[in-house]
Amino acid sequence: MKFLTATFGIILALSASPAGAQPPPNYAPIPPPRHEHMPPQPHGNVVWQPGHWHWDGHQYVWVGGHYVERHPHHRTWAAGHWAWSHRDNRYVWNPPHWR
Repeated sequence: MKFLTATFGIILALSASPAGAQPPPNYAPIPPPRHEHMPPQPHGNVVWQPGHWHWDGHQYVWVGGHYVERHPHHRTWAAGHWAWSHRDNRYVWNPPHWR
């Protein structure tokens, strides 16, 4: 029973936050997103790319949101996340992007 309780607790903890949303150890926690006012759309072939925090090697720096040209293959927004790189044998930051 203790095993099931511990397993459920781990699953609940992992589901409470997106996988890889926080940086690995030795990095400060990612600050909460800033609220941005989205300006009017300049023309019909652009999409809003929300702002995000970027680690510059010493601290997080806010990269403001802006409109980007929509391409046929840009369908969804992929949030930035930390992931283990087997090639580099360390955590690497995958920046947010349209895919």
